[in-house]
Amino acid sequence: MSAHPSPGSAPDAPARGPGSDANDPPRSLCIEDWLTVIVMALLALITFANVLVRYFTNSSFAWTEEISVFLMIVLALVAGSAAVARDRHIRIEWFAERGSPARRRFLAQFGAALVAVLFGVIAVLSVRVVYDDFRFEETSPGIGVPQWWYSVWLPILSLLITWRAIGLYIRRGRQPDAFFTDAEAAPDAAGLPQERQP
Repeated sequence: MSAHPSPGSAPDAPARGPGSDANDPPRSLCIEDWLTVIVMALLALITFANVLVRYFTNSSFAWTEEISVFLMIVLALVAGSAAVARDRHIRIEWFAERGSPARRRFLAQFGAALVAVLFGVIAVLSVRVVYDDFRFEETSPGIGVPQWWYSVWLPILSLLITWRAIGLYIRRGRQPDAFFTDAEAAPDAAGLPQERQP
């Protein structure tokens, strides 16, 4: 799974300013990075506290599973947003890394467009879910808090992924053909391109 980093620079290096290259990753990924750190820390603390309570009292906090599941879903969506922005999403390299630069650009933009459409549809449809949770005053099974407190984050984070996919689509369209041509990554004995080096 290669991600087309610019030659000679780290894949997550910050942009150099207003005249930065189209190969540079987006400048504002610190939002996703910090959210990932915070959510992971919360998950670790909640799980550790639950283990301690179970060990010393033979019972557990009832709310930890509900909060942990919610945080894992948030983590998956936030990390998905960062993966889309950094072009680290899953692809079949046999198709994506073969052919002319125009074909590679088309496949890169097509993949980004499909991701944007998918998460745009998820965002739109999940607004109805949030509205129904709010309107019918549904509560969560474990804690009994309003269910929309959890479901409201699905359309928000889906829109974030959509925004990142649109940005990736635009960046891939601006990149020169040389970005999609890699003379050093000649096919190996099996006919597959070798992994690109950052």
